[in-house]
Amino acid sequence: MTAPSPGPAGPAAAVEWWGTEDACVRYGDKLALDHVTFRALPGQVSAVVGGDGAGRTTLLRCLAGALAVTSGRVRLPPPLRIGYLPAASGIYPDLSVDENLAFRATAYQVPAAVARERSAEFLERAGLSGARDRLAGRLSGGMRQKLGVIASMLHQPDLLVLDEPTTGVDPVSRADLWWLIAQAAANGAAVVFATSYLDEAERALDVLALDAGRELASGTPEEIIAAMPGTLRVSDARPAGEARQRAWRRGGRWRIWEPPALPGQPTRHITDLRHRNPDKTDVIMTQARDESGVLREPERPGGEAVGGAGRAVAPDLQDAVTVAILARELAAGSGQAEGGGSR
Repeated sequence: MTAPSPGPAGPAAAVEWWGTEDACVRYGDKLALDHVTFRALPGQVSAVVGGDGAGRTTLLRCLAGALAVTSGRVRLPPPLRIGYLPAASGIYPDLSVDENLAFRATAYQVPAAVARERSAEFLERAGLSGARDRLAGRLSGGMRQKLGVIASMLHQPDLLVLDEPTTGVDPVSRADLWWLIAQAAANGAAVVFATSYLDEAERALDVLALDAGRELASGTPEEIIAAMPGTLRVSDARPAGEARQRAWRRGGRWRIWEPPALPGQPTRHITDLRHRNPDKTDVIMTQARDESGVLREPERPGGEAVGGAGRAVAPDLQDAVTVAILARELAAGSGQAEGGGSR
């Protein structure tokens, strides 16, 4: 169900959040969203990440009011206070840039003078002021995306929902799009954007990672990274044996995840590497202990550990999400193996 707005339309700061609580969406027998809770805060930017079929577009359509949930709750502002950019640009190709914006302003009841002023500012900043009379169908892909974002935020919505606004966009246009996103948040909107670029998701205040319709990880990028269990190493060669299942290629090298030791299993103790590295004075020779009390290898000042298979590196958001997917897959595989062995 969609909950009624907590009062008349007004500044987004008057509410605590927009979003979903325990939301499920079914398409026939397929569960596209599986008990997903997501909250977008006014004046801040939130990211939804995940691969194909993860449920990103389904969640964003629910937030835009374009799709009803099967169960759970959706809390939204009134329809005229929502801005939505679908996966396509949402722009009419047979209308000019100015005509598209004028049409959108009329649909959202924005006074013509106000719409012209806002349009001029956004088009100038996005590098589209010289294309105002051009048909939208003749714009480049990046220009269409920028026009779509401007059209969705022209009425200064309380909730701005953007489905992959930067996919396939050149770096310069992407920088322009980020200025528009930041401007919408500065004007008080709760901005939600879906992306497949995890480096972009790190710019958001908080992140929801979805996998097969279920929450995989959520929180600030720093919280998701800090919650990653185990150790991450980088190597020039793909590891052999069981570790191959926990390795993936990135940037021409292999990243290898080492899960934390289970209770009762031995941990690797390294107390002094001086005998292994007599000529390397930059090695920190003291034991390092993480918050769980597990000993880990000493680190160089640059953050790389010495010794062992590959070098330990500090994970980023992309690593943390990849590890979360690996952990879920390995746990599922382990459960199936145990079930198969019991028959």
